[in-house]
Amino acid sequence: DVFEQPQHVGHKKIEFHITTDIPSVLQTNLEKENKNGKNICAATEEINNTGFGRIFPAPTSNDKMETEEEEDEIPSEFISRRDLEKNRLSREEMEKFSVFKNYEPGDPNCRIYVKNLAKQVQEKDLKFIFGRYVDFQSEEERNMFDIRLMKEGRMKGQAFIGLPNEKAAAKALKEANGYVLFEKPMVVQFARSARPKQDTDEGKRKK
Repeated sequence: DVFEQPQHVGHKKIEFHITTDIPSVLQTNLEKENKNGKNICAATEEINNTGFGRIFPAPTSNDKMETEEEEDEIPSEFISRRDLEKNRLSREEMEKFSVFKNYEPGDPNCRIYVKNLAKQVQEKDLKFIFGRYVDFQSEEERNMFDIRLMKEGRMKGQAFIGLPNEKAAAKALKEANGYVLFEKPMVVQFARSARPKQDTDEGKRKK
């Protein structure tokens, strides 16, 4: 009789709480706090099963937030971070390839240099990968995004890609270096923009 009368809540009742009585007390509190009918049903079910309703709603909301962030961050027209990581060589694997033997990223700038590209690589393939580092809603970033793929001569299999800023270029280098495109791993470095340094060095040698 004591447990069937939630109206008379005394000290004795609190002392003699049993797990079967917890859901009914929590349910009345939840009905007052949650005005949304949908949430009440879900919460009361979880309470009846476990007795701790607050544990479960938090992770589900976090999961939703994470998926929303991923969807916002990676548009469907560009490669996802997951696919980049899946098809990228590890450091140990890179060491087996001669193209990575004397690899140096170079001096950071907003332009990157890509080499060891397969014959069938086209500009759209590079846009699919490196376009994820550009905010196409911004006209300025859109204009700065530039792909120059070399298909003939000694520069064949190489490309220069201009990105909006140094931060985007650094992220692209970190995530795309070693990515296997058409069965060939890409070598991604910062483009060399300062050639005069080499000229001055040569001048010193001549003297």
